[in-house]
Amino acid sequence: MRSTHWARTTLAAIAAATLAGCGLGDPNSSDGPVSATGEVKGKVSIQTWALKPKFTDYMDGVIDAFEKKYPGVQVEWLDQPGEGYSEKVLSQAAGGTLPDVVNLPPDFALPLAGQSMLLDVAEADPKLADDYVEGGIDAYRFAGQDGAYGYPWYLNTDVNYWNSELLGKYGLDARKPPGDLDELIAQARTVKEKSGGAAYLMSRKPGLGDLADAGVKIMADDGKSFTFNTPEAAAVLDKYRSAFKDGLLPKDVLTETYAGNAKLFNAGTVAWTTGGGNYITSLATDNPTLAPKVVPSAAMGTPPLYVQGLSVAKNSKNRAAAVALARWVTNAENQAAFARLTSIFPSTKASATDPFFNQSDGGNAGNAKVIAFTSLAKARILQPVEVNDAMKTVVNQQIALAISGETGSKQALDTAVSRCNQLLKG
Repeated sequence: MRSTHWARTTLAAIAAATLAGCGLGDPNSSDGPVSATGEVKGKVSIQTWALKPKFTDYMDGVIDAFEKKYPGVQVEWLDQPGEGYSEKVLSQAAGGTLPDVVNLPPDFALPLAGQSMLLDVAEADPKLADDYVEGGIDAYRFAGQDGAYGYPWYLNTDVNYWNSELLGKYGLDARKPPGDLDELIAQARTVKEKSGGAAYLMSRKPGLGDLADAGVKIMADDGKSFTFNTPEAAAVLDKYRSAFKDGLLPKDVLTETYAGNAKLFNAGTVAWTTGGGNYITSLATDNPTLAPKVVPSAAMGTPPLYVQGLSVAKNSKNRAAAVALARWVTNAENQAAFARLTSIFPSTKASATDPFFNQSDGGNAGNAKVIAFTSLAKARILQPVEVNDAMKTVVNQQIALAISGETGSKQALDTAVSRCNQLLKG
Protein backbone atom coordinates (compact mmCIF):
# COMPACT_ATOMS: atom_id res chain seq x y z
CA MET A 1 0.00 0.00 0.00
CA ARG A 2 1.51 3.28 -1.07
CA SER A 3 0.09 5.12 1.91
CA THR A 4 2.05 2.84 4.23
CA HIS A 5 5.26 3.43 2.32
CA TRP A 6 4.62 7.16 2.29
CA ALA A 7 3.86 7.16 5.99
CA ARG A 8 7.18 5.55 6.84
CA THR A 9 9.27 7.75 4.56
CA THR A 10 7.44 10.89 5.64
CA LEU A 11 8.00 10.14 9.30
CA ALA A 12 11.65 9.46 8.57
CA ALA A 13 11.82 12.90 6.99
CA ILE A 14 10.08 14.39 9.99
CA ALA A 15 12.60 12.84 12.33
CA ALA A 16 15.41 14.40 10.31
CA ALA A 17 13.86 17.85 10.32
CA THR A 18 14.98 20.65 12.62
CA LEU A 19 12.43 22.06 15.01
CA ALA A 20 12.26 25.83 14.82
CA GLY A 21 9.36 27.17 16.89
CA CYS A 22 5.81 26.00 17.41
CA GLY A 23 3.34 28.53 16.00
CA LEU A 24 0.47 26.83 17.80
CA GLY A 25 -3.21 27.52 17.37
CA ASP A 26 -4.94 29.99 19.65
CA PRO A 27 -6.03 28.09 22.77
CA ASN A 28 -9.10 30.33 22.98
CA SER A 29 -10.24 29.70 19.39
CA SER A 30 -13.25 27.48 18.77
CA ASP A 31 -12.92 24.26 16.84
CA GLY A 32 -16.66 23.79 16.57
CA PRO A 33 -19.00 21.60 18.59
CA VAL A 34 -18.88 17.82 18.54
CA SER A 35 -21.72 15.47 19.30
CA ALA A 36 -19.74 13.06 21.49
CA THR A 37 -21.53 13.28 24.78
CA GLY A 38 -19.96 14.52 28.00
CA GLU A 39 -17.85 17.39 29.22
CA VAL A 40 -14.28 17.75 27.94
CA LYS A 41 -12.37 16.93 31.10
CA GLY A 42 -10.46 14.12 32.75
CA LYS A 43 -7.60 11.96 31.47
CA VAL A 44 -7.14 11.24 27.77
CA SER A 45 -4.27 9.60 25.89
CA ILE A 46 -2.87 10.18 22.41
CA GLN A 47 -0.37 7.98 20.59
CA THR A 48 1.83 9.18 17.72
CA TRP A 49 4.26 7.40 15.45
CA ALA A 50 8.00 8.18 15.75
CA LEU A 51 7.70 11.90 16.53
CA LYS A 52 10.06 11.87 19.51
CA PRO A 53 12.54 13.41 20.10
CA LYS A 54 12.60 15.88 17.21
CA PHE A 55 8.98 16.91 17.63
CA THR A 56 8.70 16.74 21.38
CA ASP A 57 8.58 20.54 21.73
CA TYR A 58 5.91 20.82 19.05
CA MET A 59 3.63 18.14 20.49
CA ASP A 60 4.16 19.38 24.03
CA GLY A 61 3.07 22.83 22.88
CA VAL A 62 -0.04 21.48 21.15
CA ILE A 63 -0.98 19.50 24.26
CA ASP A 64 -0.29 22.41 26.62
CA ALA A 65 -2.55 24.64 24.54
CA PHE A 66 -5.30 21.99 24.62
CA GLU A 67 -5.05 21.67 28.39
CA LYS A 68 -5.18 25.44 28.70
CA LYS A 69 -8.38 25.56 26.66
CA TYR A 70 -9.89 22.74 28.72
CA PRO A 71 -8.51 23.20 32.27
CA GLY A 72 -10.07 19.98 33.49
CA VAL A 73 -8.17 17.80 31.01
CA GLN A 74 -4.93 15.88 31.54
CA VAL A 75 -3.34 14.51 28.33
CA GLU A 76 -0.94 11.58 28.28
CA TRP A 77 1.22 11.56 25.15
CA LEU A 78 2.56 8.20 24.00
CA ASP A 79 4.96 7.87 21.08
CA GLN A 80 6.00 4.59 19.49
CA PRO A 81 9.12 3.86 17.41
CA GLY A 82 8.80 3.69 13.64
CA GLU A 83 9.65 0.00 13.32
CA GLY A 84 6.94 -2.44 14.32
CA TYR A 85 4.28 0.22 14.78
CA SER A 86 1.52 -1.74 13.06
CA GLU A 87 2.22 -4.78 15.22
CA LYS A 88 2.26 -2.59 18.33
CA VAL A 89 -1.16 -1.12 17.52
CA LEU A 90 -2.66 -4.54 16.80
CA SER A 91 -1.25 -5.80 20.10
CA GLN A 92 -2.77 -2.86 21.96
CA ALA A 93 -6.11 -3.44 20.29
CA ALA A 94 -6.08 -7.15 21.11
CA GLY A 95 -5.17 -6.41 24.71
CA GLY A 96 -7.80 -3.72 25.18
CA THR A 97 -5.17 -1.02 25.73
CA LEU A 98 -5.64 1.04 22.59
CA PRO A 99 -5.02 4.73 23.45
CA ASP A 100 -7.98 7.11 23.27
CA VAL A 101 -6.53 8.82 20.18
CA VAL A 102 -4.10 6.96 17.94
CA ASN A 103 -2.15 7.91 14.81
CA LEU A 104 -3.22 5.47 12.08
CA PRO A 105 -2.82 5.63 8.31
CA PRO A 106 -5.90 4.21 6.59
CA ASP A 107 -4.48 0.74 5.99
CA PHE A 108 -3.62 0.42 9.69
CA ALA A 109 -7.09 1.65 10.66
CA LEU A 110 -8.86 -0.82 8.34
CA PRO A 111 -8.62 -4.00 10.46
CA LEU A 112 -9.51 -2.11 13.64
CA ALA A 113 -12.56 -0.53 12.02
CA GLY A 114 -13.54 -3.96 10.75
CA GLN A 115 -13.50 -5.24 14.34
CA SER A 116 -15.59 -2.26 15.53
CA MET A 117 -12.70 -0.90 17.60
CA LEU A 118 -12.72 2.63 16.17
CA LEU A 119 -15.25 5.40 16.62
CA ASP A 120 -17.24 6.56 13.61
CA VAL A 121 -16.12 10.18 13.79
CA ALA A 122 -18.49 11.20 11.01
CA GLU A 123 -21.34 10.34 13.35
CA ALA A 124 -19.66 11.68 16.48
CA ASP A 125 -18.62 14.97 14.88
CA PRO A 126 -21.24 16.51 12.56
CA LYS A 127 -18.80 19.22 11.43
CA LEU A 128 -16.28 16.72 10.07
CA ALA A 129 -17.27 17.16 6.42
CA ASP A 130 -17.42 20.94 6.80
CA ASP A 131 -13.87 21.29 8.05
CA TYR A 132 -11.70 18.66 6.30
CA VAL A 133 -11.01 17.96 2.62
CA GLU A 134 -13.26 15.30 1.18
CA GLY A 135 -10.49 12.96 0.03
CA GLY A 136 -8.94 12.93 3.48
CA ILE A 137 -12.21 11.87 5.08
CA ASP A 138 -12.95 9.34 2.34
CA ALA A 139 -9.58 7.71 3.05
CA TYR A 140 -11.11 6.53 6.32
CA ARG A 141 -14.31 5.22 4.74
CA PHE A 142 -13.91 1.52 4.08
CA ALA A 143 -15.70 -0.74 1.61
CA GLY A 144 -18.62 -2.57 3.18
CA GLN A 145 -18.68 -0.33 6.26
CA ASP A 146 -20.66 2.78 7.06
CA GLY A 147 -18.98 5.82 8.59
CA ALA A 148 -15.50 7.38 8.69
CA TYR A 149 -12.91 6.14 11.14
CA GLY A 150 -10.30 8.85 11.37
CA TYR A 151 -9.60 12.57 11.25
CA PRO A 152 -7.23 13.27 8.36
CA TRP A 153 -4.11 14.77 9.91
CA TYR A 154 -1.56 15.52 7.21
CA LEU A 155 -1.47 14.78 3.51
CA ASN A 156 0.67 14.58 0.43
CA THR A 157 0.20 13.87 -3.25
CA ASP A 158 2.22 13.45 -6.43
CA VAL A 159 3.24 16.10 -8.93
CA ASN A 160 4.62 15.49 -12.42
CA TYR A 161 8.19 16.64 -12.96
CA TRP A 162 9.68 17.20 -16.42
CA ASN A 163 13.30 17.66 -17.51
CA SER A 164 12.85 20.74 -19.68
CA GLU A 165 16.35 20.56 -21.16
CA LEU A 166 15.96 16.93 -22.22
CA LEU A 167 12.51 17.50 -23.69
CA GLY A 168 13.64 20.64 -25.48
CA LYS A 169 16.52 18.71 -27.02
CA TYR A 170 13.97 16.52 -28.79
CA GLY A 171 11.55 19.25 -29.79
CA LEU A 172 9.11 19.00 -26.87
CA ASP A 173 8.02 21.73 -24.45
CA ALA A 174 7.89 20.94 -20.73
CA ARG A 175 5.40 23.78 -20.31
CA LYS A 176 2.99 21.83 -22.55
CA PRO A 177 3.07 18.40 -20.88
CA PRO A 178 0.89 15.46 -21.94
CA GLY A 179 -2.54 15.43 -20.36
CA ASP A 180 -3.32 11.72 -20.57
CA LEU A 181 -1.78 8.33 -21.35
CA ASP A 182 -2.22 8.61 -25.12
CA GLU A 183 -0.44 11.97 -25.21
CA LEU A 184 2.26 10.61 -22.92
CA ILE A 185 2.90 7.68 -25.25
CA ALA A 186 2.96 10.01 -28.28
CA GLN A 187 5.59 12.22 -26.67
CA ALA A 188 7.53 9.16 -25.49
CA ARG A 189 7.67 8.01 -29.10
CA THR A 190 9.08 11.38 -30.15
CA VAL A 191 11.81 11.15 -27.50
CA LYS A 192 12.69 7.60 -28.51
CA GLU A 193 12.83 8.33 -32.22
CA LYS A 194 14.76 11.61 -31.97
CA SER A 195 17.19 10.32 -29.34
CA GLY A 196 17.82 7.05 -31.12
CA GLY A 197 16.87 5.23 -27.94
CA ALA A 198 19.38 7.13 -25.80
CA ALA A 199 16.67 8.75 -23.66
CA TYR A 200 13.19 7.94 -22.43
CA LEU A 201 10.09 9.78 -21.34
CA MET A 202 8.22 6.80 -19.86
CA SER A 203 10.13 4.63 -17.41
CA ARG A 204 7.72 2.79 -15.13
CA LYS A 205 5.11 0.08 -15.53
CA PRO A 206 1.51 0.75 -14.46
CA GLY A 207 -0.14 -0.35 -11.23
CA LEU A 208 -3.61 -0.49 -9.76
CA GLY A 209 -3.56 3.29 -9.28
CA ASP A 210 -3.21 3.74 -13.04
CA LEU A 211 -6.16 1.44 -13.64
CA ALA A 212 -8.26 3.33 -11.09
CA ASP A 213 -7.30 6.61 -12.72
CA ALA A 214 -8.56 5.20 -16.02
CA GLY A 215 -11.98 4.68 -14.43
CA VAL A 216 -11.57 1.01 -13.58
CA LYS A 217 -13.41 -0.10 -10.43
CA ILE A 218 -10.76 -1.89 -8.40
CA MET A 219 -12.96 -3.39 -5.68
CA ALA A 220 -16.63 -4.18 -5.15
CA ASP A 221 -18.61 -1.81 -2.94
CA ASP A 222 -18.94 -4.43 -0.23
CA GLY A 223 -15.16 -4.87 -0.04
CA LYS A 224 -15.43 -8.64 -0.52
CA SER A 225 -13.90 -8.99 -3.98
CA PHE A 226 -11.66 -7.31 -6.53
CA THR A 227 -13.13 -6.27 -9.86
CA PHE A 228 -10.26 -4.80 -11.91
CA ASN A 229 -10.26 -7.50 -14.60
CA THR A 230 -12.31 -5.42 -17.03
CA PRO A 231 -11.92 -4.69 -20.75
CA GLU A 232 -11.05 -1.10 -19.85
CA ALA A 233 -8.21 -2.29 -17.60
CA ALA A 234 -6.98 -4.65 -20.30
CA ALA A 235 -6.95 -1.74 -22.77
CA VAL A 236 -4.62 0.21 -20.46
CA LEU A 237 -2.20 -2.73 -20.26
CA ASP A 238 -2.43 -3.19 -24.03
CA LYS A 239 -1.22 0.38 -24.52
CA TYR A 240 1.72 -0.17 -22.20
CA ARG A 241 2.56 -3.48 -23.90
CA SER A 242 2.66 -1.78 -27.30
CA ALA A 243 4.81 1.02 -25.90
CA PHE A 244 7.20 -1.49 -24.33
CA LYS A 245 7.40 -3.51 -27.55
CA ASP A 246 8.24 -0.35 -29.46
CA GLY A 247 11.09 0.46 -27.10
CA LEU A 248 9.43 3.46 -25.47
CA LEU A 249 10.34 2.16 -21.99
CA PRO A 250 13.69 0.85 -20.69
CA LYS A 251 14.19 -2.85 -21.41
CA ASP A 252 14.68 -3.73 -17.74
CA VAL A 253 11.62 -1.82 -16.47
CA LEU A 254 9.82 -5.10 -15.74
CA THR A 255 12.66 -6.71 -13.79
CA GLU A 256 13.25 -6.77 -10.03
CA THR A 257 16.71 -5.27 -10.57
CA TYR A 258 15.34 -2.15 -12.30
CA ALA A 259 17.04 0.98 -10.92
CA GLY A 260 13.75 2.87 -10.77
CA ASN A 261 12.14 5.85 -12.41
CA ALA A 262 13.36 8.44 -9.91
CA LYS A 263 17.00 7.37 -10.14
CA LEU A 264 16.95 7.53 -13.93
CA PHE A 265 15.35 10.96 -13.81
CA ASN A 266 17.97 12.19 -11.35
CA ALA A 267 20.65 10.83 -13.68
CA GLY A 268 19.23 12.82 -16.58
CA THR A 269 18.38 9.87 -18.85
CA VAL A 270 14.61 10.01 -18.28
CA ALA A 271 12.55 13.14 -18.86
CA TRP A 272 9.58 12.46 -16.56
CA THR A 273 9.04 11.37 -12.96
CA THR A 274 6.52 11.91 -10.20
CA GLY A 275 7.10 12.90 -6.59
CA GLY A 276 5.77 14.88 -3.67
CA GLY A 277 5.45 18.64 -3.59
CA ASN A 278 8.93 19.07 -2.11
CA TYR A 279 10.76 16.93 -4.68
CA ILE A 280 12.65 19.78 -6.34
CA THR A 281 13.94 20.95 -2.97
CA SER A 282 15.49 17.55 -2.28
CA LEU A 283 16.69 17.28 -5.89
CA ALA A 284 18.61 20.53 -5.42
CA THR A 285 20.78 18.65 -2.93
CA ASP A 286 21.09 15.44 -4.93
CA ASN A 287 21.57 17.01 -8.36
CA PRO A 288 21.91 20.82 -8.15
CA THR A 289 22.59 21.08 -11.88
CA LEU A 290 19.34 19.36 -12.85
CA ALA A 291 17.04 21.00 -10.29
CA PRO A 292 16.73 24.41 -12.04
CA LYS A 293 15.76 22.67 -15.30
CA VAL A 294 12.79 20.82 -13.81
CA VAL A 295 9.27 22.01 -14.60
CA PRO A 296 6.37 20.78 -12.42
CA SER A 297 2.79 20.15 -13.52
CA ALA A 298 -0.31 18.64 -11.95
CA ALA A 299 -0.75 14.88 -11.97
CA MET A 300 -2.57 13.51 -14.98
CA GLY A 301 -6.11 12.52 -14.05
CA THR A 302 -6.91 12.13 -10.37
CA PRO A 303 -3.99 12.95 -8.07
CA PRO A 304 -3.09 10.13 -5.68
CA LEU A 305 -3.58 10.88 -2.00
CA TYR A 306 -1.28 9.85 0.84
CA VAL A 307 -2.77 10.25 4.30
CA GLN A 308 -1.93 10.14 7.97
CA GLY A 309 -4.76 10.49 10.45
CA LEU A 310 -5.92 10.30 14.05
CA SER A 311 -8.51 7.70 15.00
CA VAL A 312 -10.49 7.52 18.25
CA ALA A 313 -10.89 4.26 20.15
CA LYS A 314 -14.54 3.27 20.22
CA ASN A 315 -14.22 1.99 23.78
CA SER A 316 -12.57 5.16 25.04
CA LYS A 317 -13.72 5.95 28.58
CA ASN A 318 -13.42 9.66 27.79
CA ARG A 319 -14.90 9.92 24.32
CA ALA A 320 -15.75 13.64 24.50
CA ALA A 321 -12.17 14.57 25.39
CA ALA A 322 -10.77 12.14 22.82
CA VAL A 323 -12.81 13.61 19.97
CA ALA A 324 -11.96 17.14 21.09
CA LEU A 325 -8.24 16.27 21.25
CA ALA A 326 -8.20 14.65 17.80
CA ARG A 327 -9.92 17.69 16.35
CA TRP A 328 -7.54 20.04 18.19
CA VAL A 329 -4.37 18.37 16.92
CA THR A 330 -5.76 18.39 13.38
CA ASN A 331 -7.15 21.94 13.36
CA ALA A 332 -5.92 24.41 10.75
CA GLU A 333 -3.57 26.32 13.05
CA ASN A 334 -1.80 23.29 14.45
CA GLN A 335 -1.58 21.55 11.10
CA ALA A 336 -0.14 24.67 9.47
CA ALA A 337 2.49 24.90 12.19
CA PHE A 338 3.37 21.23 11.70
CA ALA A 339 3.55 21.59 7.92
CA ARG A 340 6.00 24.47 8.25
CA LEU A 341 8.36 22.09 10.02
CA THR A 342 7.99 19.23 7.53
CA SER A 343 7.31 18.48 3.88
CA ILE A 344 3.60 17.72 4.20
CA PHE A 345 0.29 19.54 3.78
CA PRO A 346 -2.67 20.18 6.11
CA SER A 347 -6.03 18.49 5.59
CA THR A 348 -8.38 21.30 6.64
CA LYS A 349 -10.46 23.32 4.20
CA ALA A 350 -9.53 26.50 6.09
CA SER A 351 -5.89 25.96 5.07
CA ALA A 352 -6.83 26.71 1.46
CA THR A 353 -6.50 30.43 2.17
CA ASP A 354 -3.07 30.17 3.81
CA PRO A 355 -0.51 32.02 1.59
CA PHE A 356 2.26 29.69 2.77
CA PHE A 357 0.61 26.89 0.81
CA ASN A 358 -1.27 28.61 -2.01
CA GLN A 359 1.30 31.19 -3.13
CA SER A 360 4.59 30.50 -4.89
CA ASP A 361 7.76 32.54 -4.66
CA GLY A 362 8.03 32.20 -8.45
CA GLY A 363 10.61 29.42 -8.42
CA ASN A 364 9.95 25.92 -9.71
CA ALA A 365 10.07 24.47 -6.17
CA GLY A 366 7.50 27.02 -5.00
CA ASN A 367 5.35 26.28 -8.04
CA ALA A 368 5.49 22.55 -7.29
CA LYS A 369 4.41 23.14 -3.70
CA VAL A 370 1.39 25.15 -4.83
CA ILE A 371 0.48 22.57 -7.49
CA ALA A 372 0.61 19.78 -4.92
CA PHE A 373 -1.40 21.70 -2.35
CA THR A 374 -4.14 22.79 -4.74
CA SER A 375 -4.34 19.21 -6.07
CA LEU A 376 -5.38 17.95 -2.65
CA ALA A 377 -8.93 19.21 -3.14
CA LYS A 378 -9.50 16.44 -5.71
CA ALA A 379 -6.87 13.90 -4.65
CA ARG A 380 -8.05 10.42 -3.73
CA ILE A 381 -6.57 7.13 -2.57
CA LEU A 382 -6.42 5.26 -5.86
CA GLN A 383 -5.37 1.82 -4.62
CA PRO A 384 -7.73 0.30 -2.03
CA VAL A 385 -6.24 -0.02 1.43
CA GLU A 386 -7.28 -3.68 1.38
CA VAL A 387 -4.39 -4.36 -1.02
CA ASN A 388 -1.59 -5.88 1.07
CA ASP A 389 2.00 -6.69 0.17
CA ALA A 390 1.17 -10.20 -1.03
CA MET A 391 -1.53 -8.83 -3.32
CA LYS A 392 0.80 -6.16 -4.65
CA THR A 393 3.32 -8.85 -5.55
CA VAL A 394 0.70 -10.81 -7.45
CA VAL A 395 -0.54 -7.73 -9.32
CA ASN A 396 2.96 -6.57 -10.23
CA GLN A 397 3.92 -10.00 -11.50
CA GLN A 398 0.83 -10.35 -13.68
CA ILE A 399 1.12 -6.83 -15.06
CA ALA A 400 4.76 -7.51 -15.96
CA LEU A 401 3.71 -10.70 -17.78
CA ALA A 402 1.07 -8.79 -19.73
CA ILE A 403 3.37 -5.94 -20.74
CA SER A 404 6.16 -8.30 -21.76
CA GLY A 405 3.71 -10.13 -24.00
CA GLU A 406 4.09 -13.45 -22.20
CA THR A 407 0.35 -13.50 -21.52
CA GLY A 408 -2.69 -11.57 -22.68
CA SER A 409 -3.75 -8.51 -20.70
CA LYS A 410 -7.19 -9.88 -19.82
CA GLN A 411 -5.75 -13.23 -18.82
CA ALA A 412 -3.18 -11.52 -16.56
CA LEU A 413 -5.89 -9.45 -14.92
CA ASP A 414 -8.14 -12.47 -14.45
CA THR A 415 -5.30 -14.30 -12.74
CA ALA A 416 -4.46 -11.32 -10.54
CA VAL A 417 -8.08 -10.86 -9.48
CA SER A 418 -8.52 -14.56 -8.73
CA ARG A 419 -5.39 -14.75 -6.59
CA CYS A 420 -6.09 -11.47 -4.82
CA ASN A 421 -9.61 -12.62 -4.00
CA GLN A 422 -8.16 -15.78 -2.47
CA LEU A 423 -5.79 -13.68 -0.37
CA LEU A 424 -8.64 -11.38 0.61
CA LYS A 425 -10.58 -14.32 2.00
CA GLY A 426 -7.58 -15.26 4.10
